[in-house]
Amino acid sequence: MHFKKSSVFQSLLAINLALFIIFLSIELALLFKPLYYFDIWYLGIDKIAGISTARIVENYNYMIQYLVDPRPQSFKLPSLPYSVRGQIHFGDVKRIFTSIELLFIITGLVSVAGLYCGIKHGMISVLKKASFILLFFIIVTLTAFTLNFDASFTLFHKAFFRNNYWLFDPVTDPVIMILPEAFFLHAALFILMWIVIGMILLSVCHRKLLKKWKNKSVF
Repeated sequence: MHFKKSSVFQSLLAINLALFIIFLSIELALLFKPLYYFDIWYLGIDKIAGISTARIVENYNYMIQYLVDPRPQSFKLPSLPYSVRGQIHFGDVKRIFTSIELLFIITGLVSVAGLYCGIKHGMISVLKKASFILLFFIIVTLTAFTLNFDASFTLFHKAFFRNNYWLFDPVTDPVIMILPEAFFLHAALFILMWIVIGMILLSVCHRKLLKKWKNKSVF
């Protein structure tokens, strides 16, 4: 088939596959609540915020449910006050995660269809290319975090949000007290961990399929 020899097609499929793994890793991090529960204890969030663990968990669980539910709805924390600016910001965050969920589904379907057709015709290098793309992403991200996570965190918000509503006032939006920057660092590292796992799996699959294809060619 023509796409077998198309380096452009293989490169696009590799990029798509890498993006799928990145989006999957983000989804896993968002849904993995135990990471935050651990940080409540590890970072002493309840003591720093002066809010009981039960209230922290209640409001965090609501935030996650609000973000993962694609249906339009108003942001209403169950037991913490919030401002209009805070409400708008969480609405912006919800739109970002809804877009990620949609891209996760699209890149997943494209990856399955592309790999099914490609691997049948020996287009195995896609897996290797995707793993290299992920490796590059990991190196760049870790370098940025190591040099200055605070600056990276700020740059991320300026890039993805059209306003400065992410700059919370603890008086009007005490929710910021239960969402310390250290937690977001741990969440980012958790995402990178899954990306590393995905990269390793791609490399292993590439080696096994390459060996299988070579043996098939011999016979």
